[in-house]
Amino acid sequence: MTDLSKYTQSCVGVLVFKEGKILIGKRCGKHAPGEYSVPGGRIDYMESFKNAISRETKEESGINIKNIKFMCLANVNRYSYRHDILAGFTAEWDEGETKTDPEERIGEWNWYDMDNLPSPMFLPTEILINSYKTGNNFYDQE
Repeated sequence: MTDLSKYTQSCVGVLVFKEGKILIGKRCGKHAPGEYSVPGGRIDYMESFKNAISRETKEESGINIKNIKFMCLANVNRYSYRHDILAGFTAEWDEGETKTDPEERIGEWNWYDMDNLPSPMFLPTEILINSYKTGNNFYDQE
């Protein structure tokens, strides 16, 4: 088996809006447990951005989204055991109620006002929020 920690991997993250608030959950897996995050994750082989974002959001939170739009691209290497290229997007809630799936790595979903966010925040989520607030669409960390 290949040690994927030695490779750069592609992932997506999405700010999902509903009535002016964004969806955020608490991470409970081995990667950054206890930090707060928006829906997102790895892009499957040959999967489109739109499908990856829709799938990850549905799997993790139980909701469907619409109006997916590109927001930013980031080089995320804060966590010493992985290196990700993050494609960030915005979307709108379409239908469904949030749920916590014990098989997923994020739970305790809530809708938060952008000026009243929980802490500590997962780095990719920090980047997405900063991009939304500032209009920056490129983040490169060396």
